[in-house]
Amino acid sequence: MNSAVNEAYIIDAVRIPRARAKGEDSLYAQLKPVDLLKPLFQALTERNDLNSRHVEDVILGCSTQSGDQGANLAKIAALYAGWSDQVTGVTLNRFCCSGLDAINMGAAKILSGMESLIVAGGVEKLTSVPMFADKGAWFSDPKVMKKTRFLHMGLAADLIAKQENYSRKQLDDLALKSHQRAANATKNGAFSRSIIPVIKTDGQAYLQQDESIRANINAQKLAALPASFSDFVQMGKKVVDQVYPQDTLEAIHSPGNSPALVDGASLVLLASGNRCRELNLKPRARIRHFANASDEPVVMLTGHIRAMDKMFKATGLNVDDIDLWEVNESFAASVLKFQQHFNIDDDKLNVNGSAIAMGHPLGATGGNLMGMLLDELEHQDKQRGVIAICGGAGVGVVTMIERGDFLTE
Repeated sequence: MNSAVNEAYIIDAVRIPRARAKGEDSLYAQLKPVDLLKPLFQALTERNDLNSRHVEDVILGCSTQSGDQGANLAKIAALYAGWSDQVTGVTLNRFCCSGLDAINMGAAKILSGMESLIVAGGVEKLTSVPMFADKGAWFSDPKVMKKTRFLHMGLAADLIAKQENYSRKQLDDLALKSHQRAANATKNGAFSRSIIPVIKTDGQAYLQQDESIRANINAQKLAALPASFSDFVQMGKKVVDQVYPQDTLEAIHSPGNSPALVDGASLVLLASGNRCRELNLKPRARIRHFANASDEPVVMLTGHIRAMDKMFKATGLNVDDIDLWEVNESFAASVLKFQQHFNIDDDKLNVNGSAIAMGHPLGATGGNLMGMLLDELEHQDKQRGVIAICGGAGVGVVTMIERGDFLTE
């Protein structure tokens, strides 16, 4: 048996342009989440000359599975896109890590040899299904909130900033860099291979590129923005004091150095070696390793650090072995702490910007970052990259991918 049978190859990665979630004024306001996914399903079949009946599963991440995003969105979205009735689907939730976890689950199925062709990714339409719309007990039931030490993730970011002595300027500097890099990458066509626009009935695109990038942002404008979570500090202190009585809590993150709220969707096509040969699919990279972990839920936004430590231990690799990093900008402090913990060079980290500039559509973020990393590894002709995402209650997920000369024998 050829060893490539049990490799999980990345064939393609597509996403829609991210639109700002601004209520009725959102560019995607009149669309359903299935409408955001439909052009991506169609693009995968067209770009890869693929008959959908060969796909064995669709795995989608979605953080808020209620309303338009309920009822096993993965299966319904595949049907809505016109895919074969034989294609099944499952929708999962690991908070902000959901989309990356969907990709990892798809890879695991292929690596096990149980399945051979998977579509994975995610969606989040925050315009119509905002965060906390599912009214989960974690953030709505006082007894559960107290027992699980619930803290709003913005305050968790503020706590990290105080623990690490990050100044407001440091947070704003990271945000400014994110916008500048994203604007430059957009101008230079860095995202053109992966972006698939959603088309109106008149044939025009709703949006051609990520809407929330601000090419004209500057340090003065960022510094002028007020702190976002001042009204919740007193309530948050009661929770923080249970675990970190020696630390202070102060509102420091602003809308400018927090992830932009956007609507988005992404899909990734994964296949085994044998399936690639049978269907004439060309691998662009392989999933080398993945890991998940969790940290203490009050500090929350550090689970991806523990997951990365776990991955390094399992693989025997270290920071010097990684060419590029996509660390989701789940608030500026979480990125700074991850970078500081692993001593990552600036020129390897989020080189085309990230969620502060382009937005964080929760369940879709994993697939978004996968496409960005894959495209940039190819652009720079580098070999190995890592995606890292932290999420609610302390969870974190990481994925390592590698390029190479595959299936040449």
